[in-house]
Amino acid sequence: MNRKATTFPTISIKDVPTSSLHTQDEPYRPVVLVVDDEPVIADSLADILRRSGYAAVPAYDGEAALETALLMPPELLISDVVLPGMNGIELAITIRRIFPDCKVILSSGQSSTARLLATADSAGHRFVFLNKPVHPKELLERVSDSLKMRKQPASAQAAAGAARSSSMD
Repeated sequence: MNRKATTFPTISIKDVPTSSLHTQDEPYRPVVLVVDDEPVIADSLADILRRSGYAAVPAYDGEAALETALLMPPELLISDVVLPGMNGIELAITIRRIFPDCKVILSSGQSSTARLLATADSAGHRFVFLNKPVHPKELLERVSDSLKMRKQPASAQAAAGAARSSSMD
């Protein structure tokens, strides 16, 4: 089996995200994994999400996305359906097996993906779908809607519970 080698750019340690290290003063930021084989799209969507308060991380193929997810578990996956190697639906199913609470938004600008989505749907995999090109306002609305039902991490829940109990005193 011939696998495409994945290369990663070298970055300094000070630039490595520390998403799991939240302080009391730092607001909770949901982790969103953005996957598209066109780097300008993945980077642009991730930038829009970061500017809107999310901890967004881009990846450019399914394998890199899985590696990233294992290092920084996502609460939401936004993926193009058509990717080299593992397609976006296969990626979404795999991510959900590993992280069952992860929400998924799939996108595509190709009509040929309808068959893939129908097959996934008939197998019981329900995903939110966006047609490309995606307007930033629509993207942010779908992301917000997808994450509304998501529970906050235990540390955020504990802080919210403590704030509620102290306000009742």
